[in-house]
Amino acid sequence: MSSQENDELAPTCTAGFKVGEKKNIDELAQLDAADASLNKWKESLGLSHAQERFPEDPRTVVVQALVFQSEDRAIRMDVSTPKAVEELQKTPITIKEGCEYTFKIEFVVQREMVSGLKFLQQVKRKGIPVDKMEEMCGSYGPKYESQERTFPSSKAPSGLLARGTYNVKSKFIDDDNTVYLEWAWSMEIKKEWE
Repeated sequence: MSSQENDELAPTCTAGFKVGEKKNIDELAQLDAADASLNKWKESLGLSHAQERFPEDPRTVVVQALVFQSEDRAIRMDVSTPKAVEELQKTPITIKEGCEYTFKIEFVVQREMVSGLKFLQQVKRKGIPVDKMEEMCGSYGPKYESQERTFPSSKAPSGLLARGTYNVKSKFIDDDNTVYLEWAWSMEIKKEWE
């Protein structure tokens, strides 16, 4: 069995899809240099003026936060540093049963273009998988500003049996299977917000 078959958060693979050859920023900038429309597209990706937001950080993609958003609340979960991830694991977030919500991920891409970013998430209750999400985020060029992607809305379960603690594993990955961040956290579904 491959490691991907053992990984509960392995992305789905499309039959016949092959990841393109990896090129650095300079190589991408030189491709089809005479094509005005392609140059305009490359400019929109920031390939000609990429600045590093965190020059001391070796990561290409720096995931800053996962944000839970509902009509009543926004809960920003900081995942920008290992210490922040560790703190998040200690404190579950509270969600009101039956609320409509979305997740938004905030991140910075620096140094290189990243293709096929995906957000994967699996939710378990008492060790049993109850939900799995895989959302394509797209390809991004380096940009000093934070970038974000909001995912489709969901509805929290409700009722006496649905209340309790849910353990969540989240992963941010690209087409090359480079894992930019993988973390665990938990949420408690309660009758009311606290």
